[in-house]
Amino acid sequence: MKGGRFLAVLALTLIGVAPAHAQQQPSVSQQLDLGLVVSEILTIDSDRLFLESAFGQRVLREAEARGQELAAENSQIQAELEAEEMALTEQRPTLSPEEFRDLADAFDTKVQETRAAQASKSRAISMDIERAREIFRNASAPVLEQLMRDAGAVIILERRSYYLSVSEIEITDVAIALLNETLGSGVDAD
Repeated sequence: MKGGRFLAVLALTLIGVAPAHAQQQPSVSQQLDLGLVVSEILTIDSDRLFLESAFGQRVLREAEARGQELAAENSQIQAELEAEEMALTEQRPTLSPEEFRDLADAFDTKVQETRAAQASKSRAISMDIERAREIFRNASAPVLEQLMRDAGAVIILERRSYYLSVSEIEITDVAIALLNETLGSGVDAD
């Protein structure tokens, strides 16, 4: 149930139309033989769910690549600014104090604007990760709801929200396997 088929089933489910084959097919967790425990309460580690899923790993790879590009760009900009500062320092003896101050102020403004622009690019990467997490949460909700139904559960608790539980109700690994099967990396294979 990759890509388009999953999205079509999700869309039909969201508008209240069950697919015709839904009554005849076993649940997705049964299809994958996930060995899900039957319990009214299940637990999940949502950070692991995202970070270890194919979707999350793709997002993090892309963010890391963008981060490396930004780091390389920052290094190049730093070298250019250092060279410009050195040239300005070398010009100082030939300039009047007013001329030097004007050039130095313009250079300081350029440095501040450059830092702000680069910081903005870094924040954009972080914001894109957060947007991807939100997309993942929304896309994974129907899958997690199906896992709840399959287990006879009424709630899934965040693992960090409670002090102690039995490990049998922890479904993070099962959810990761199911999300990898249904959502994949979040990029349609053409």
